[in-house]
Amino acid sequence: MKHKSVKVALTALVMALSFGGLLYSTMGEDTEYYKHVDEVMTQPNEWYGKKLQLHGYVVPDSILKRKNSLEYKFKVQSNGHIVDATYTGVVPDTFKGDAEVVLKGMLSNEGFSVAPNGVMAKCPSKYEAKPGAPTS
Repeated sequence: MKHKSVKVALTALVMALSFGGLLYSTMGEDTEYYKHVDEVMTQPNEWYGKKLQLHGYVVPDSILKRKNSLEYKFKVQSNGHIVDATYTGVVPDTFKGDAEVVLKGMLSNEGFSVAPNGVMAKCPSKYEAKPGAPTS
């Protein structure tokens, strides 16, 4: 009887450790942090090489597009902190100066490198009610 309960306990322990190890290794690879530009740029070294979703606002007149390409360079800011960003690909129609954006990618000492299809932008004025307009 005692021998059987030891086998059951060891089996349960091995299964729990295996599940924990699998969960840890899976979560470690795909962890993506959601941060605002000011949170990251106060100590950027801590964020180098980590997958980030970076929230901020496009700095007006900072968007540069290489002629005859889909290569963009621009600046994103939040609460006085600014980061340079680079992206290659199609940008949303709402991507312009002062647009609120969330960028997926990685930070390095050269700036924020946006992943393919990693630009999400919105223009809040398009969706907000005008002052004095009736709301439902």
